Amino acid sequence: MSSIAENIAEIRRRMARAAQAAGRDVSQIQLVGASKMNDAAACRAAIAAGIDALGENRVQELLGKYEEGAYEGAPLHFIGHLQRNKVRQVVGKVSLIHSVSSLPLLEEIEKEAGKRGIVQDILLEVNVGNEESKSGFAPSEVFAAAERARELNHVALRGLMTIPPAASAPGENLPYFQEVARLYIDIGEKLYDNKLSYLSMGMSDDFEDAIAAGATLVRVGSAIFGRRNYFV
Repeated sequence: MSSIAENIAEIRRRMARAAQAAGRDVSQIQLVGASKMNDAAACRAAIAAGIDALGENRVQELLGKYEEGAYEGAPLHFIGHLQRNKVRQVVGKVSLIHSVSSLPLLEEIEKEAGKRGIVQDILLEVNVGNEESKSGFAPSEVFAAAERARELNHVALRGLMTIPPAASAPGENLPYFQEVARLYIDIGEKLYDNKLSYLSMGMSDDFEDAIAAGATLVRVGSAIFGRRNYFV
């Protein structure tokens, strides 16, 4: 069984190959370890192996491991579905919220960050497949959401995130990634003076396609940590 360090090294080799094939600089692509259902020791091992950031999906798990010092030495991102009533537990603890999926959630983050006197970096989540089972802005709605984010004082829009429909074959998600990349470029050019930084796309099974489409953050869980360890 490979260690977390060995897995990260292999993922980085694959990232480099994918970036080279796309004519991109792999140093511009960050690896986020999706550490859901993995304990503090696994997080520390990933940090020791040079992971760029860790990403948590669940607020309670994040809080528990935060108290254990699991994330010391790497940025912490929130990458899962965020409920409005849990915003206060996340804002200020994470450097980036990937999953801002509605205008009410955006406004709640603005309100909480304002109370704390900080600016919270965020991404808008795009429901690129228009799936009823998933949260996020429809592709037709995300430009208006980005306009609203630009008006706020305590959030900073840094880019977009998406989770495409489940693929049944390699390469199947590439058109979805390309669609969100086009939105990212359009919003960046028209609203943010080409200063957006993060296009969060791709997970263990499809991050190479995401890199081909322009992802600057890939969120990899099982390929780093192995099968989920249901310790809670």
